[in-house]
Amino acid sequence: MSIPSPASAPAPSKMSAALAKERLGAPAVGFFILAGVAPLTVTEGVVPSAFAATGLTSVPAAFLVVAAVLAVFVIGYLAMARRIPNAGAAYSFISQGLGKPAGVAGALVAVVAYNLLQVGLYGMIGPQLASFAADNFDVHLPWGVWAFGAWAVVTVLGLARVDLSGRVLGVLSVLELVVIATVTIRGLTHPAAGGVSFAALSPRSLHASSLGAVLAVAVLGFVGVEQGPVFSEEARDPQRTIPTATYISLAVIAAVYAAASWALVVHYGDQVVPTAQGPDGTGMLFAMAPGTVASIGRSLFLTSLLAAALAFHSAVGRYMWALGRERVLPAVMGTTGSTGAPRAASIVQSLLGAAAILMALGLHWDPVGQLFFWGGTTGGVGILLLLTATSAAVVRYFWTLPAGEPVWRRLVAPTAATVLLAVMAWLCIEHFDVLLNVAPGSLPTKILPGLFGIAAVVGAGWALVLKHRQPDAYAAIGLGSAAMAHSITTTAGTSTTPSAKTTRSTQ
Repeated sequence: MSIPSPASAPAPSKMSAALAKERLGAPAVGFFILAGVAPLTVTEGVVPSAFAATGLTSVPAAFLVVAAVLAVFVIGYLAMARRIPNAGAAYSFISQGLGKPAGVAGALVAVVAYNLLQVGLYGMIGPQLASFAADNFDVHLPWGVWAFGAWAVVTVLGLARVDLSGRVLGVLSVLELVVIATVTIRGLTHPAAGGVSFAALSPRSLHASSLGAVLAVAVLGFVGVEQGPVFSEEARDPQRTIPTATYISLAVIAAVYAAASWALVVHYGDQVVPTAQGPDGTGMLFAMAPGTVASIGRSLFLTSLLAAALAFHSAVGRYMWALGRERVLPAVMGTTGSTGAPRAASIVQSLLGAAAILMALGLHWDPVGQLFFWGGTTGGVGILLLLTATSAAVVRYFWTLPAGEPVWRRLVAPTAATVLLAVMAWLCIEHFDVLLNVAPGSLPTKILPGLFGIAAVVGAGWALVLKHRQPDAYAAIGLGSAAMAHSITTTAGTSTTPSAKTTRSTQ
């Protein structure tokens, strides 16, 4: 029994086990990546925080160093994505590289991390919308009301056709980049006393004693750049679309971050750190271009947050869909609605977002300081841990199946990336107090990173349970669309073992 082709398969008017095919080109995938990275949110929020938290002017160089490390990482990452197009991305790669228990562990780490990133954004969206409405329309409502309004928009768009979401994100991303470029040029053309200096862009400005803290902050700005392969099953030509979108997005992001942070150094001069540490720190970027540009920029800052929430909602929904398809999660999670979007996974993701907002309201959390900042920072560290494991999986996968890949792509670059990412992950954990802006050794620095240890242990343990109780489900872990074929043939009684061409082993 074979899987129906897209042309012969019934329209997914009720439920389907496949995502919508061939709806995303390279620009749309790139816009999902850019929206997840949220350039305006980073340049307006994270960059001043980097100057304030580290007390250093070498932030532009740190962004360039992190971008270089990620450029090495994506070489092997995308090579594996070409072989294994799977909405589960890192989950599938880890499963086929390091074994199925490690893959399920990585999947739960990814789900926890992306959920923290996505629900944390409501902690910033709510207060920002409340302030905007009060200042411009004299409408005064609690932040929770606005957070739920944004939640409703994300919920609706998360269930819509993926190409519709891509177009929405495309418009918002282009506008963000135009505003950032305008503000950056304005800052560079209005330097502080002493003129324009390129010192902050040089890696020599990074000193060993301060390297950990500044890199730990900078790496969080790139969280989301790894999302391209998540959309590989919906891309028109994943062999070309995903690499093109990823490389271009990474280059754009690196240039934007380095240029914007450098412009702050040039414009504020010796006062860049004191200004960042002062009450006007979060307004540093737009203060370089007062007037209409600043007004537009502040409005787009709101849409940037909303776009990031939608992008992360889409990413985590596809991870959960991939796990449902392979019966790691309940099978209903692996179904889609009439739009081709992962309906059940998207609804569950929305429910988690609503629960997070209600929890923050009920416990009287500071929405920005705790829900947004702690949630986003912790989620970013989780993604870095996930990328480190994925890079190690790429090395082992190509060590056993090297055919057709040059040694640079299958061994040298992934090995170097694994070492570099592991160092950066260690730096983030070591300087977690700096990232959270809390006292060293305080409870949050222990509990929040520990969430990923718990997720990994639960995931690996659940994989072992499946191995003994549901061996067919265990055998299909990490196979992607091949898991459907395995499930169908198993049901038909024709086979219980996946083809050797679709999996390395049932590790």
